[in-house]
Amino acid sequence: MPRGDAVRRALRVLREDLWTVRADPLPASVWLRWLPHGVVCLAALGVFAGALPYLMDSGQVVAAFAFPLAIGQSGAMVLALWRPVPAWWLSTAATALLAITVHGSLLSGRAAGFQWPWTVAGIVGHVFVLLLLALRVRTRVAAEALGVTALVTYLLQGVWGAANYRSTGVLAVALYAVVVVLGIALRGRREARAELVQQTTLTAEERARRTLLEERSRIARELHDVVAHHMSVIAIQAQVAPHLTENPSEELKENLAGIRHNALEALAELRRVLGVLRSADPEDPYGLGEPGTAAAPQAPQPALDRLGALVENTRAAGLTVALDVQDRRRTARSYPPGVELSAYRIVQEALSNALRHAPGSTVRVEVVHVPEGLHLHVVNSRPRQPVPPSAGAGHGLLGMRERAAMLGGHVTAARTLHGGFSVFAFLPRDGTEPADAPVPPGPRVEYIAPDGLPVVHLEPPSAAPTAQQAAPGSGSPHPTGEETP
Repeated sequence: MPRGDAVRRALRVLREDLWTVRADPLPASVWLRWLPHGVVCLAALGVFAGALPYLMDSGQVVAAFAFPLAIGQSGAMVLALWRPVPAWWLSTAATALLAITVHGSLLSGRAAGFQWPWTVAGIVGHVFVLLLLALRVRTRVAAEALGVTALVTYLLQGVWGAANYRSTGVLAVALYAVVVVLGIALRGRREARAELVQQTTLTAEERARRTLLEERSRIARELHDVVAHHMSVIAIQAQVAPHLTENPSEELKENLAGIRHNALEALAELRRVLGVLRSADPEDPYGLGEPGTAAAPQAPQPALDRLGALVENTRAAGLTVALDVQDRRRTARSYPPGVELSAYRIVQEALSNALRHAPGSTVRVEVVHVPEGLHLHVVNSRPRQPVPPSAGAGHGLLGMRERAAMLGGHVTAARTLHGGFSVFAFLPRDGTEPADAPVPPGPRVEYIAPDGLPVVHLEPPSAAPTAQQAAPGSGSPHPTGEETP
């Protein structure tokens, strides 16, 4: 590249970086708020109070020139709080004009011993300006400003020169270099911290999103057996139905054959989808155990009748668990398989959380059958043993909420005033939320002596609070002080 083109390119870069009046306000400090702004303003006042009498007394500058020069040096510091690049231009120009103004007095000896080309006040002001500049602009721009400052100092002192003065050029440039390097380092540290916070936030969001997808995939794998069972029954019934009817018509046979064909096709599609879901973990296709357990895909999905065995297994693991099942229905009625499966999994996850995060605690599991659906409540006391670090993802409640929301229900989880944890779930009777479903009441937890087992009291649905009473801030606080996430 020819030398002339290189020079023109360098000048163009300098013009783009430094020839701007773009605003770049200094943000308020997180801890100190507006204290840095106040410090800069006080320092500017000190620079003005020191520069004005020094110019008039030692530099023999008349007040008409000394006042605007002092204002330029001190005002550049305040301007740097909002527009750092124009403030740097103002401070550099004020210093150059000051050096030119005092030059004649130095040659004549009337200003002998004057600090030139930078006065102490000018150095202090320019230090603040360069620091505020380096904190908010790119590294290249800060280096360019430092280079131009050093060039102006060299031209004034080294090329033009004067006499009878105290040299400050070398000291000033050295201080400016240190300040610019410090500002660049602080700015890089701030940007690295902001990037780390952003990356941490994105990682947490991605982890939560991945956990949600994994939990939904696990639910889909488990519900496959339920749906596949019903589709198989439909296909068998469609095949057997013609044999149960005397002299069935051809239209009936054709319709039943079509029903059976569609049921078998739907079953085949379910198997294909399940094959994709199982491929993520072939050793544990249903996600029921640790890797390597190889849970059988043909194993029946658990239901409410297996809660007793689940409680016994939890007791064997070291927890004191009490199971209370109540039926407030006038007529007992079975639940759909999906409701029973979700209820079992919610209780299982709640017990796992108590075992993991509250070792040695006492747990009470209450299952209440009501006409509208199924209430589940698992509450544990405070841990009585040191809590080991957990290797889990910390999203167990996410799976509970997904299972309940899939059926039109909901899950409430919060800490109790006694230092324990409470999980309350409601699942509609038919797996779909009815239009006139009452608002399920919150659980009330009490502790009784001597064993300290928590006792849960659930009001019947007819006593549920109205929408106005349940509105936030419209009633008294919950007896346990729990909050709904």
